[in-house]
Amino acid sequence: MVDKDSLDRRDLLKGAATMGVITTAGCMGGGDGDGDGESYSVVIGGTSSGSSTQQAGQALAQAASRESDILDISVQVTDGWTANLYEFDSGNISSIGVDNNSLSKAMSESGPFADEPVDSLPMQGFVFTNLQIYWVAMEGSGIESTADIREGGYNIYPIQPGFGTRLLTEEVIKTAGAWEGNEILNLDTSDIAGAVEEGRADALCIYGANGINLSSWVQEVDVRSGGDLYAVPVDDEFRAAIEEVPGALLQEFEPYGWEQDVTKLTDTVTAWTLAGQWAFGPDVPAGATEEIARLSSEHWETIRESDPTALDHSDPETMTEAVIEDLEVHPGVAQFFKDNDVWNDSWTEGSTNE
Repeated sequence: MVDKDSLDRRDLLKGAATMGVITTAGCMGGGDGDGDGESYSVVIGGTSSGSSTQQAGQALAQAASRESDILDISVQVTDGWTANLYEFDSGNISSIGVDNNSLSKAMSESGPFADEPVDSLPMQGFVFTNLQIYWVAMEGSGIESTADIREGGYNIYPIQPGFGTRLLTEEVIKTAGAWEGNEILNLDTSDIAGAVEEGRADALCIYGANGINLSSWVQEVDVRSGGDLYAVPVDDEFRAAIEEVPGALLQEFEPYGWEQDVTKLTDTVTAWTLAGQWAFGPDVPAGATEEIARLSSEHWETIRESDPTALDHSDPETMTEAVIEDLEVHPGVAQFFKDNDVWNDSWTEGSTNE
């Protein structure tokens, strides 16, 4: 059942980012959970509208609505995975989507966190996506390989500032010596399709998720590019840069999800892949994150109905693939892992404020 108090609570959550989670008693709707115990409303910091994280979060929210008696989820638009760690540290939100590279940089106070470190980090949840990032170029740019980009003189889009994908991509490009000498397009993902349509971009770093589909902002770029995009072959120096950068996994595969043929110069793309996971603060009750983990495993097909790129977590072991050993795991997720015999004793279970 959903009563007026439940609706008022949802309105409150949407208007107050500092309210990361609310615990109440009673019933919240239909599904598998126990409606006689505590109920939870969780606000997750996604990233920009149309991003893979937003899509994943909204799909999780719909699954909670359909399949849980005790959990309500809403998703907020934010400035990206890296930015989410600053939002968390500021106390603005307590559940976030974040990537392992940003987490690692925050832990070591390197990258953007060298000058602006964070005092607090969330506990880990579980992996929800693997984003596969690679180069495409526009017809007429003259780019035939990443060696051309290294020579400079191009307008390049290394993804939206504040995104975890941007943090990793910028590091890879700089390590490859392809950053200096190019004009950097610091645009939101919602604006890059227009820039492509107007001919203001020569090369872009784009990504798809889990070998299944392109991120929705990339799909818009695809549609508005006039069929003029093609994948850029990667030279040995750029490949070496991918292998050198921590947090980047080198992968090669045939491009997927495009409406146009992007294989003019190469049948396969070389990507630097980044894992994203849900992460939670100590004010999120263990019961809430345990239920989120249960939904993601037992009802992954329901999640995939809303997000076609969703990972198949029917085997809970797949949820552990992005765990960072030196960062605590949220106790609700830890309990779910233990109950399903996928817990590793080298990991550390965190604690909540309950």
